[in-house]
Amino acid sequence: MRTLPAAWLGPLLLGAFLPGALPLAAAELKPRTVQAFEDYVRGTEQRLDSRHMFLWCEESEDRLRRARQGEVIVQPTGAQAEMKVPEGLVHDWIGCAFIPGTTLERTLSLVQDYDHHKNVYSPEVIDSRLLSHNGDDFKIYLRLLKKKVITVVLDTDHDVRYYSAGPTRSKSRSYSTRIVEVENAGKNSERKPPPGTGHGFLWKLNSYWRFEERDGGVYIECQAISLTRDVPAGLGWLIEPIIRNLPRESLANTLRATRSALTK
Repeated sequence: MRTLPAAWLGPLLLGAFLPGALPLAAAELKPRTVQAFEDYVRGTEQRLDSRHMFLWCEESEDRLRRARQGEVIVQPTGAQAEMKVPEGLVHDWIGCAFIPGTTLERTLSLVQDYDHHKNVYSPEVIDSRLLSHNGDDFKIYLRLLKKKVITVVLDTDHDVRYYSAGPTRSKSRSYSTRIVEVENAGKNSERKPPPGTGHGFLWKLNSYWRFEERDGGVYIECQAISLTRDVPAGLGWLIEPIIRNLPRESLANTLRATRSALTK
């Protein structure tokens, strides 16, 4: 899962813009944009499945040392943080953290308690709900609040599957199945346009988690791949803080929130 599964900063110089009041044309998700995202994901999953080491973090002794010392490490998976596709951008970030004094069982219990994600991952997750659960398969709902220059509320559904990788290892894959940009959230006039419409701040989100118990604690690792609209010419000052900065910040905050909940 953003798993999705953290904090997004409040309005800056513009005041409290709502999406409907933005000086920005709507962006419609096109089939060729979805296809480009799926092609990218397919290649990424093939590389994940063939990776020699279980954790990305342990591919570098320096990363492993920094994680053990308490650092949350987040960086792009490639040379650039994003890849341009037809009428969109694919963002690909990976991060890891070490949680001392906990166990794999306790970690999985926390991350699979989707009804309480709104407490663990507040203020970004403002509502959460387990829709169904069958063995290692979960269907979940998250209402996300994204604040940075403007305020955006998203209703999202995700399919999550967990895989055991041995007595001390586990991994999961989460795919968004519905993302809707909510208008007038929390008001009587609240409205949910069809998926793929709105301003295109988030169209797709895949999350790939890995957990390993060792060294007196648990390493947690997440790779988050998201699809957004491209940055329109002349409106970079408005869109770039959301489109380009938030994927990294959200991943880092999610890892921090998970560690904080398990060290209380």
